[in-house]
Amino acid sequence: MKLTIDRVVGIVAVILIAISPLYASDYFVTTTLTTTLYSGIIAASLIFLSAYGGMVSLAQVALAGIAGFAYGNMVATGGSKGMNLGYSPWVGIVGGLVIATAVGLLFGAVASRSIGIYFLMITLVYSVIVYYFFGQVTQLSGFGGVQVHRLPGVMGDAADHPFRLFYVTFGAAIFVYVLIRFILRTPFGLALQGVRDEPVRMASLGYTVPLHRTLAFGFAAFVASIGGLLNAWSDGIIAPSSIDLNRTIDILVIAVLGGLLRIEGAWVGAFAFVLINNYIQDYLGSYGDRIRTVVGLIFLLIVLVAPAGLMGLWERFTQAIRRREGGSSGPSVDRAAEQGT
Repeated sequence: MKLTIDRVVGIVAVILIAISPLYASDYFVTTTLTTTLYSGIIAASLIFLSAYGGMVSLAQVALAGIAGFAYGNMVATGGSKGMNLGYSPWVGIVGGLVIATAVGLLFGAVASRSIGIYFLMITLVYSVIVYYFFGQVTQLSGFGGVQVHRLPGVMGDAADHPFRLFYVTFGAAIFVYVLIRFILRTPFGLALQGVRDEPVRMASLGYTVPLHRTLAFGFAAFVASIGGLLNAWSDGIIAPSSIDLNRTIDILVIAVLGGLLRIEGAWVGAFAFVLINNYIQDYLGSYGDRIRTVVGLIFLLIVLVAPAGLMGLWERFTQAIRRREGGSSGPSVDRAAEQGT
């Protein structure tokens, strides 16, 4: 395996994150990094669909929320809204992942024959439906939400073990990244990229284009549901406000900030977004309530300077280094295709 500058930086970043409790504040680790990791997982599901399936989905936050609501209803034992079934947290994990993935397959089956703006609008409708469903069906949640206090035993008490959730989230992020890269190298992943580029030709070769898109949507729902569970555990509650339009747009901004052509962009964009949201707001003083205006301006600046996001800027930087070292100076390759081969 050739040791490229991308791999070196990636390995260093993973090591720095892994040992962050040794040098960073508790707040930075348990809030900034943990939020970055689970938000990146949800954004990775969006980038997977966009970069390798040619589908930009606004339903990923809703699917993540479905997993969280399913978990909350299954494990709660009373004193909270919802069904309070009192099941084991491990049953809740499996149930949340299965239910969210099943709903994702259903959503994908309906939307798979649409493309472009029509697909985008259908997934936006999904997001709105899920938001109002859990807000108005008080047997499952209501707008007050469901408390999520019972966690798997490995998590322990957050007060006694503040970093366990961080390490579980960190492990989940690595698992998601490796899983996506593996899927992209399977026959299904390669066929999906063919469907992205030449759907008519792929159909003429005997591939069922809607089926591939549906399965891709189901897989992305599974990935998003992992982030949804971690989000619910971190917040201690799952409510319709956790999956409203603002949160949906946040994940879209994260994906675009990081770069829609590379999976790594999900976590790069999430880290940038969380830093802006958590720290710049402190410097705005009385204008702190205008943080979304600041985020929007930064987002606009990055899109204008680098349409491929922060990973696009990184690409320019590494290409400049290669040219300076006498490497190839030809046109850049399609990063989405390169990552899948």
